[in-house]
Amino acid sequence: MNAVFPEKERKQGRILKAINRCINILLTAAAGCGWLLFEKTQFWWLPVILMLVFVGVHIFPSLYNCRLPGKRLRICADGAEILIAFLGSSLVCLGVFIAAGIQMLPEQWTDWMWAALWCILVEVLLFWDGILRVYGTSVQLGIRKRVIGILCGWIPIANLWALGMILHTVLEETGFEYYTYQRDEARKEQKICVTRYPIVLVHGVFFRDFRTVNYWGRIPKALERNGACIFYGNHQSALSVEESGKELAERIRQIVQETGCEKVNLIAHSKGGLDCRWAISHEEAAPMVASLTTINTPHQGCIFAEYLLKQVPKAMQKKIAAGYERGMRLLGDTAPDFMAAVTDLTASACKKMNQCTPDAEGVYYQSVGSRLNRARGGKFPLNFSYHLVKYFDGENDGLVSGDSFPWGQDYTFLTVKGDRGISHGDMVDLNRENLPEFDVREFYVRLVSGLRKKGY
Repeated sequence: MNAVFPEKERKQGRILKAINRCINILLTAAAGCGWLLFEKTQFWWLPVILMLVFVGVHIFPSLYNCRLPGKRLRICADGAEILIAFLGSSLVCLGVFIAAGIQMLPEQWTDWMWAALWCILVEVLLFWDGILRVYGTSVQLGIRKRVIGILCGWIPIANLWALGMILHTVLEETGFEYYTYQRDEARKEQKICVTRYPIVLVHGVFFRDFRTVNYWGRIPKALERNGACIFYGNHQSALSVEESGKELAERIRQIVQETGCEKVNLIAHSKGGLDCRWAISHEEAAPMVASLTTINTPHQGCIFAEYLLKQVPKAMQKKIAAGYERGMRLLGDTAPDFMAAVTDLTASACKKMNQCTPDAEGVYYQSVGSRLNRARGGKFPLNFSYHLVKYFDGENDGLVSGDSFPWGQDYTFLTVKGDRGISHGDMVDLNRENLPEFDVREFYVRLVSGLRKKGY
C-alpha cells in the first residue's frame, strides 16, 4: 500500500479530511443554532446565510471525495461525511442549547422551544440525507447491516452504535475502493494482464452469463483495467458435463475464428472446470486452449451430492428439476437438464470421468481451492450446506471438499485467519464483499499476470 500512497501523502490526506469534517460540523451546528442566534442578535440575514451554507454542505460535503472513481462511490462517501457532520453537530448543538436553556428558561421558554424545534429539523434533514445516500449506494453494508440499522434506529444508545457500524463499513469501503483504483492507475502502463491469448471466463452450474448481473462480480473490470482481453463461456446453466463441454468447445472455436487469436486461456469456476476438461479432451478443443485454470472445481466429485440423490424421493427430484428448468428457459436456456448436472457432480461420476479424461498434451493445467473456516463465515445457503459437506467430505468451501480441488501441474490453496474463511461464492466475487486479508480482484489480476509470465 505504501507504494501507492507514500506516508507523507497519506498523512496529508488524513489532515485534510479532519479539517474538512471539523468545518462541516461547525457550519451545520451554526445552521442548527441559527434561530437561537437570530433571537440573540436580531440580525435577520444571519439565518438566511447559515441555511445557504447548510445547503452547501449537503451539495459539497467533501471536495476530497471528488478523487473517488465513479458516481456511486462519490455519493456513498459524501453520505458518510454528512452523517459524521450530523453526529458532530448534534453534540455541539446539544451543548449550546443546554447552555442557552440555563439562561433563557423558564422566562423565554417559547423562544427556546422554537429554536430547539428548528435545530431538530436541521439535524433530521442532515441525517436522512446522509443515511439515504449510503443505504442507496453502499455495497458492503449488505442486507443484514441495513436491517440492523433500521431496527436499532428506534432504540436509544443502540441507534448510535448502529450508526457507528454503518459509518465504519462505508468509510472502509470507500477507502479501499480508492486505494484499489489508485493501485490500478499506478501500474496502468505496465499492462500486467495483457496475455498472449485472451481470457475466457467459464461459469459454474445453475448460473448464466448475463449482461446485467455478472457472475464474476467485479473481477472482469479489474482484469480489463490491467489490460486483459475477456470473453465468456456463454453456455447454459445446467447440463451434463458432456453437453456443457460440447457447448464450450463450440464457443472456443467461435472466439478463435472471430479474433484470430489461435488459442485461449480458460479460467473456470466450480463445475465449469469439469466442463472445460471435457471440451479439451473429448471435443477437439485442445489445439485451441493454451491453459486451463480451475477455481474450486470438484474434480473428485461430492460425496454429499451422491447421498442426497439417494435420500431425496424421485418424485421430489423431478418436481425440483421441472421447476428449475421452467424458470431457466425463461432466462435463456434452451434445454436445461437439472438432474444430469447434479448427477455429474457426484463422486462416482467424477471418478468415472477422470478415468476416461486424461489431460491433453500442450495444455497447462493449474487449480485453485479455498476453505471456509466456520459455517457462519459463508453467506446463505453455504452457511447451511457447510455442515453437510463437512460430515461427508471434510473441510470445504461450503459446497466442495478441499480434497477435491487439486488438479494439474500447480495448485493454490487459499484461506484467511479467523472465523471467516473464503467460500465457494467468494472465489467469484458473488456477493461483492471485501474480505479482510483477501482481495479477490487482486488475486485474479495476479493469476492472469502469472499466465502472462508463463507465456500464455
